[in-house]
Amino acid sequence: MSIIPSFLGRRSLDPFSLEVWDPFQAFTDLASGGPSGQFVRETSAVANTQIDWKETPEAHIFKADLPGLKKEEVKIELEEGQRVLQISGERSKEEEEKNDKWHRIERSRGKFLRRFRLPENVKVEEIKASMENGVLTVTVPKQAEPQPPQPKSIEISG
Repeated sequence: MSIIPSFLGRRSLDPFSLEVWDPFQAFTDLASGGPSGQFVRETSAVANTQIDWKETPEAHIFKADLPGLKKEEVKIELEEGQRVLQISGERSKEEEEKNDKWHRIERSRGKFLRRFRLPENVKVEEIKASMENGVLTVTVPKQAEPQPPQPKSIEISG
């Protein structure tokens, strides 16, 4: 028994579903490129890659939440001339079986890319990255602050 026409998205009445029907969701799906809403999900993968940037006296530290990704699926690059740190990767789509019936797809997937212009006081040759429990940590050490020249005392003879 269909509760909404198929051109607004395929919905059927499931008495055991815990999903609350949103009558406006079908219109949102249509505006976003089709009943699947794939455009919105793929665009949100870029927007939802959350990265914290913290500065300590010793380094700039970037932390990115990348749940479900392996370190091989993440790429870290540096444009040395402009000191731009780029973190990118791709969350791939799960393989679908013929007999699978999806009830909800909320996890973002697709490519993501974030870029950060680093300050001049960084040691680009000493950048390190690690990934643990879905959190990528990029550490960019800072150069020591140059000490201001101290006045030199000159003894007066005679």
